[in-house]
Amino acid sequence: MTVRSDSNQEARLNTPSPFLEALGYLRRNPPLAFGLSLILVLLLFSVGGRLLVNIEDASPLSTPPYQSPSAEYPFGTDKVGRDLLAVMIVGTPLTLRVGLLAGVLGVAFACLLAFAGAYYGGIIDAVIRLVVDVGLTIPSILILILIAIALRGVNPTEMSLIVAATAWLWPTRTIRSQVLSLKERAYVDVARMSGMRGYEIIFRELMPNLIPFIVANLVNTTASAILATIGMEALGLGPTSHPTLGMTIYWVILHAGVLGGYWWWWSVPVVIIVLIFIALYLTSVGMDELANPRLRKSV
Repeated sequence: MTVRSDSNQEARLNTPSPFLEALGYLRRNPPLAFGLSLILVLLLFSVGGRLLVNIEDASPLSTPPYQSPSAEYPFGTDKVGRDLLAVMIVGTPLTLRVGLLAGVLGVAFACLLAFAGAYYGGIIDAVIRLVVDVGLTIPSILILILIAIALRGVNPTEMSLIVAATAWLWPTRTIRSQVLSLKERAYVDVARMSGMRGYEIIFRELMPNLIPFIVANLVNTTASAILATIGMEALGLGPTSHPTLGMTIYWVILHAGVLGGYWWWWSVPVVIIVLIFIALYLTSVGMDELANPRLRKSV
């Protein structure tokens, strides 16, 4: 008994903690590590900036207009007298929040349709497949523009709901294909023969095996949602009273900031937008290694 307990205690001591396992995995997966690190830097920029910069300067008429970058205004100011550093500190998390909320809503709805259609099949799956196929043939940006025009004067939350209206189409197709493959596995047949109901098999057998794949889809959907949001805002269909990155681009276009030579006005939001997409792309590449067993074995 003493020998067995000692061996169990020794095994527990030799087992690495989840934190060390996560660090070891990130060392083996550089894209995921760099992507998450870049997202963390952007979040720290937004959170820490609020402690160092007066975010009230993100409002119009708070500073002198058309000030080039200097020690007092590191990112310069725009035509309406907003400190662009304060605008970026406020606008970066707003843009990320809009994209993340739209991505979460889109993937959640996609999971509901994909699991129900692929597992139960029949008329349910046929209708879902038809709607998805038709929806993917229509340019989503056209649908979003029409909705935004009908709901003119939206806030960031409403913008997320608008973008989520089409964000579920592609994840539904990809997740459905994975469910169709998994439901033919032997362990699913065993679960059926043991008397488990359909929804129990979905939540207890299928969904846990697809969590890495669903998370990878969430990252891709969030990136697409941010791109759609910025495109709509650049057209003037976003929340005009909020200093998001897309609305900053819109004011640049409206006031001819590029033609006027005010390079700091448009270059600052463009650089941050590029950093966001690089971070999401690297995170997506890293999540593919988690979702794809073949890639997982090669690491």
